[in-house]
Amino acid sequence: MPFQVQVGDQLFLEEGGEEIGAVREVAPDHLVVYVEAAGDFVVPGAWVRAAHDGKVVLEPSRIDSALLRAAEHAHDKEDQPDEREFR
Repeated sequence: MPFQVQVGDQLFLEEGGEEIGAVREVAPDHLVVYVEAAGDFVVPGAWVRAAHDGKVVLEPSRIDSALLRAAEHAHDKEDQPDEREFR
């Protein structure tokens, strides 16, 4: 993987987009990333479009459907009102 990536770097589907998770592990040919509300995924190096300034940007056209679905729903719980607010 030709990018400099560190554990804790934020994960994105697009430059300037919303953060969807973070890097948990870095290996020579892949990353293990945590996607909010979905868990850990293995990301081959070829799926990384860019990495800079503590950010890792994936190439949506290359990632598998499970990771793409997880990324698209990473913030769903944030959009739901907390039931405790209405009691």
